[in-house]
Amino acid sequence: MTETDGRTEVRRTVLQGGRAKAYRPLAEADRRSAFVAGVAAYERGDFFLAHELLEPAWMGTDDPVERDLHQGLIKLAAGYVHAVRGNPEGMLKNLRGSRERLAAVAATESPAIALLPAGRMLDVAALVAAIDARIDELVRRASVGEIDPPKLETL
Repeated sequence: MTETDGRTEVRRTVLQGGRAKAYRPLAEADRRSAFVAGVAAYERGDFFLAHELLEPAWMGTDDPVERDLHQGLIKLAAGYVHAVRGNPEGMLKNLRGSRERLAAVAATESPAIALLPAGRMLDVAALVAAIDARIDELVRRASVGEIDPPKLETL
């Protein structure tokens, strides 16, 4: 969403990681819908779509923990877009970025995030450990090969 004063559009930003990032406020219910749709696409193996569906949720909040969660999942999905394309460097860069964002979420008081339907909670700490294993395997092999995407474990 863009604010306007009747004559000009004003883009909003928030600081994330010391850098100005896009902020287009989105209602919590809409962010939750985007999150659920993005997670479902990821779980089906449609990583590009997952990335696209999660972006409005990421840009739609100014909460730092929620932004890190969404961006961590976006980077995870992007890593597997690179895997499908046979690009180990792109995969590694995105997995490391994902791990950084999600580790910040796991370090908060609530490392299990309740944004999934039916009371399901995403186990972010388990996801970070799974990403670590994929990073280690990718560094050892230097090939995307058969590095399966981590499951989004719930509590």
